[in-house]
Amino acid sequence: MEYREYWEQIYEKSDELNSIISSYWSTYSNMGTWQFWIVVSLLLLPLVLLYFTVDRKRMFELFFFGYTVHMLWTYIDIVLERYGYFVHTYFLTPVLPMALNMTASALPVGFLLVYQYCTNNKKNFYFYTLILSAVFAFGFASLEAHLGMLEFNKGMNQIYLFLIDVVIVFISFWFTKFIRGSVNNAK
Repeated sequence: MEYREYWEQIYEKSDELNSIISSYWSTYSNMGTWQFWIVVSLLLLPLVLLYFTVDRKRMFELFFFGYTVHMLWTYIDIVLERYGYFVHTYFLTPVLPMALNMTASALPVGFLLVYQYCTNNKKNFYFYTLILSAVFAFGFASLEAHLGMLEFNKGMNQIYLFLIDVVIVFISFWFTKFIRGSVNNAK
């Protein structure tokens, strides 16, 4: 197949896939379904909680950490979705990543609040991250799977989800410490 033929086929299949996803969303994940409102709640409620609980004196540092968790989880989730390992079957809109409510709100806010709590109270961040990762992977993801809002495929399971959580949060923590140290050294 020639270069142009590949791209024509990619565009054609992409349009077809987008059409199927939009049709699915319109039928099963639209504003008239209870699942849609669960997705909206998982997007908005953590942000409302964050508004009332964030340490405003450390907002840049805390939001940098949360943003790093968000970005890493979003990119990992896009790969897992694309290859069918980990799929959220109900989502906010067909044009955004399917797990946006989790990767942009629930996970970053949860880990941001753990980071804030541990750094403010001199608690072991690694220990508390393991606990929250277990709650998200074995509790929350299992509940979502039971409700049919999440599917694990191709050998993906809660253990891998737990490990991904831990790796992403530890990288975010180390990166935040590095940036924080760089800023403090520049003063």
